Amino acid sequence: MTATAAPRHDWTLDDINALFALPFNDLLFKAQQIHRAHFDANAVQVSTLLSIKTGACPEDCKYCPQSGHYTTKLEKEKLLEIEKVVEQARAAKAAGASRFCMGAAWRSPRDKDLVQVEEMVRQVKALGLETCMTLGMVDGTQASRLASAGLDYYNHNLDTSPDYYGEIITTRTYSDRLETLATVREAGMKVCSGGILGMGEDAQDRSALLQQLARLSPHPESVPINMLVKVPGTPLENAEDLDPIEFIRAIAVARIIMPQSHVRLSAGREQMSESTQALAFLAGANSIFYGDKLLTTGNPQADRDRALFTKLGLHPEQRETCERTDTQAARLAQQAQQQRLDERAAELAVDAGV
Repeated sequence: MTATAAPRHDWTLDDINALFALPFNDLLFKAQQIHRAHFDANAVQVSTLLSIKTGACPEDCKYCPQSGHYTTKLEKEKLLEIEKVVEQARAAKAAGASRFCMGAAWRSPRDKDLVQVEEMVRQVKALGLETCMTLGMVDGTQASRLASAGLDYYNHNLDTSPDYYGEIITTRTYSDRLETLATVREAGMKVCSGGILGMGEDAQDRSALLQQLARLSPHPESVPINMLVKVPGTPLENAEDLDPIEFIRAIAVARIIMPQSHVRLSAGREQMSESTQALAFLAGANSIFYGDKLLTTGNPQADRDRALFTKLGLHPEQRETCERTDTQAARLAQQAQQQRLDERAAELAVDAGV
């Protein structure tokens, strides 16, 4: 695949395994060439993630402290009030985020909760931020409602390979996840989907996960690659650490086979050294989460990220799809003024007997 070739959706496991087998320097060089053909090499898209409903999830995902199946120290919280969500979104924008992601620990949203979620989307979007939600499985009607509210992205991770999936989750099937992604895409929203590495999977599972993502047509616009955060009380709390070089290889392969996607260096950054993160950016990662928390697990504070950006010569990506608040306000004011002029003209016409 050349740096400017059209995206492919026919990657075989042999193709992907061959990429993983390349000498490390050759793999990163190839990934960096492709990255530069499609993106500003020093720009990183910045998102902030907020848990809008925490804990008591009926799913049994073995990595997740929000699962009701496991005993962790996580405090359960009901759906947040809209005002609190908007307040957090304003703070995220002030810190440099261009996208605000909201997550709820549900198997799927209830219609009565979806009304409140739709209003969250509308109000956060009005701030000039891109919006993203992860709410579990959604049907066509729910997806259409979210799209109509203005939701830009829907996150629904595949987590791991089809073969290893049953070792991690039993309450939802792999086909359920793929069906949700298809439903979201059909509703007109962009897709955010990736996986978690370091859950005891083998190299073939990592290749198979990336193959599944690359088979989606179009590719997910955002591909979060997470390193497992081992939470006490979950079945994976004692999982063996994944070699950081193998993690970087996965970032590079994701960049090569999904050249136009934002590849997000996601959960697990708090445990990564600056050198590992720098290698991830070199390998093609160009998206992160800002803030000191990812739903329920730790994340490097924004000040640390800004310092790392300065050290590496990186800068937050400016998204054309994020309309500036002042520009939006000016347009609305202009529309209101024109409406007043039209109304005044109609009054004068009546007075003149026209």
